[in-house]
Amino acid sequence: MGRVTSRQPRWVYDEGDEPDPRFTLANERTFLAWVRTSLAMVAGGVALHALTTPGPHGLRTVLAVGLVVLGAVVGVGSFARWARVERAMRRHEPLPSFGLGLAMTVALVVVAVMLVVVLV
Repeated sequence: MGRVTSRQPRWVYDEGDEPDPRFTLANERTFLAWVRTSLAMVAGGVALHALTTPGPHGLRTVLAVGLVVLGAVVGVGSFARWARVERAMRRHEPLPSFGLGLAMTVALVVVAVMLVVVLV
């Protein structure tokens, strides 16, 4: 079992053995890329709400709120994924599946279709 560390969150870092730093840093870079994606969704939702665009106002509002909520969900999901991958590496277990990618793809297709409806 690994040594107890003062790094947070403890429920991640107190598990198993310290992995190769390159893998931990790669996991952190992936997490930060997902955070950038979630920020872009939030910014897109805010911009869609703030800008005057053609189309039904109610649908535009639903889409803007949906983008902001999707951005928040992706942010939380990316942290959960980072933690699951880090713990798996520390325990020398297989990496978890990538469900966030499928969910994100489906959500973006729905958003794209709604944008077409709003803007056309």
